[in-house]
Amino acid sequence: MRRIILMVIRSIFQLPYWLFIIFRYCNVEKYDEQKRYTFLHRLTTIVNRRGRVTVECHGITNLPKETGYILYPNHQGLFDALIVLETHERPFATVSKKEVENIFFLKQIFNILQSKFIDRDDVRQSMKIMIEVTKEVKEGRNYLIFPEGTRSKNKNQIQEFKGGSFKSAMNAKCPIVPVAIIDSYKAFDTNSIKKLTVQIHYLKPLYYEDYKDMKSGEIATIVSDMIRETIANYESK
Repeated sequence: MRRIILMVIRSIFQLPYWLFIIFRYCNVEKYDEQKRYTFLHRLTTIVNRRGRVTVECHGITNLPKETGYILYPNHQGLFDALIVLETHERPFATVSKKEVENIFFLKQIFNILQSKFIDRDDVRQSMKIMIEVTKEVKEGRNYLIFPEGTRSKNKNQIQEFKGGSFKSAMNAKCPIVPVAIIDSYKAFDTNSIKKLTVQIHYLKPLYYEDYKDMKSGEIATIVSDMIRETIANYESK
């Protein structure tokens, strides 16, 4: 929380203008996706620096050259999205839990990204959303899905990846991009404003030919193992 306050204080004079642009770009029919995303991409980079956070990005060349893929990162907290927004230059949308849909400011950002929300207590609604995601990925949109379902509260340790979160990728036959996020929890969950370096690793994607004969649970295990190994290599240094 202290780092969020620091970000706000150090941006206080620009904040009204940024909010004006954010609310304006919520009109997604008037402003194209690349224009809206470029603004968020640049804004996030500025805000992260003012929060005294440096993002080290690795493996950006692993991202598929074509659009229409799904990013699958481990989930440590709210700062995860800021890491991806700073380092991922192409637009993407998120699939998030319904509980965060109407939080002020987050609501506007999600609107700009044209994100979707899942009600985890409503199987029919969840299925409908995943079908929509499949259709849009086939049409060339990129998505980000946290396969743990909720953030880990154990630092860099990851939780079980849910096989169901990979169904949209399987149905779209699209590239699956594992993403390892390291030390993100330190940004907002430690109550510190010391200079901080976090890491994001875009790992080698799994293409349809790699996973077409696998079940969703098997894919989840492979992706989580790739991320876990990347984190373990970092922590062993």
